[in-house]
Amino acid sequence: MFDVTALGELLIDFTPAGLSEQGNICFERNPGGAPANVLACISRLGGKTAFIGKVGKDMFGDYLAETLKGYGIDVSGLMFSGDANTTLAFVQLNEAGDRSFSFYRNPGADTTLDKNELSYELIENSKVFHFGSLSLTDEPARSATIAALEYAREKGVIISYDPNLRPALWKSMEHALQEIGFGLEFCRLLKISEEELEFITGMGDLHNGSLELYKEYGIDVILVTRGSNGCFYRLKDETGQVDTFTRCKTVDTTGAGDAFLGGFLYSLLNEHDGQLQNLNAEALHNMLVFSNAVASLSTTKKGAIPSMPKIDEVQALISGGK
Repeated sequence: MFDVTALGELLIDFTPAGLSEQGNICFERNPGGAPANVLACISRLGGKTAFIGKVGKDMFGDYLAETLKGYGIDVSGLMFSGDANTTLAFVQLNEAGDRSFSFYRNPGADTTLDKNELSYELIENSKVFHFGSLSLTDEPARSATIAALEYAREKGVIISYDPNLRPALWKSMEHALQEIGFGLEFCRLLKISEEELEFITGMGDLHNGSLELYKEYGIDVILVTRGSNGCFYRLKDETGQVDTFTRCKTVDTTGAGDAFLGGFLYSLLNEHDGQLQNLNAEALHNMLVFSNAVASLSTTKKGAIPSMPKIDEVQALISGGK
């Protein structure tokens, strides 16, 4: 039995790594892709995970497969495309470590995953099935994602969702809004940023925006990440705010939201046996302290997957206070 199986994009993040002798920006190859980042975080903390997706039959695809294996992630659901290359993302960082992306994905191998290539056994034998919206941007990956979601729901697997809005990868913002909304119909746990919440609901107010999502979709737990301001949560009719840790020096925020969600899922499964319906505000608060610690530590190194912390590092940060 797996703690979490995730489906979606697995790609290369090229992260700035100083200047060459000629003064040109150098980029470091790092493994990435939001669903894979979440799994790497959980595996690093001690959980058991599996990945479903597709990469190119190229040097980058081989590297990504070996990276996941190195983190103990089951890759029996990872397919290789002989027709499309592995997706590449070039990351730009500002002075605060915040990032923007340029993608090479036309098409990327991740968008060519077919529903006939899905490992349904992995989904059925998982406590949580996690996905993002970027597997909904193009066919046939969209149909594969829908088939996986329907199967997970049929088998009673908890469905976790991170829309992870990347405007450059959608045909239009109207298309993005439609497909992201479609994903909301399946999830019981939603991780979303402030900007994404406003994009979906048209509301900048966290309380009212999250209330609209809860009323429309009946999502058990809604987590709104706020960067250095921590996170806001909605547990049905209860809401609250949990501050983050300020003692960590931010180097690169790539994958921080994925680390946050990975930390939350790990805590949910290990402390509450995945029972979302039994959570109360106090338990949720403690879980989010843990999640914020995981996310904060992940920003202290470059890259997404390589920056995921171990459980003892998280516990040390929490015990040392904010």
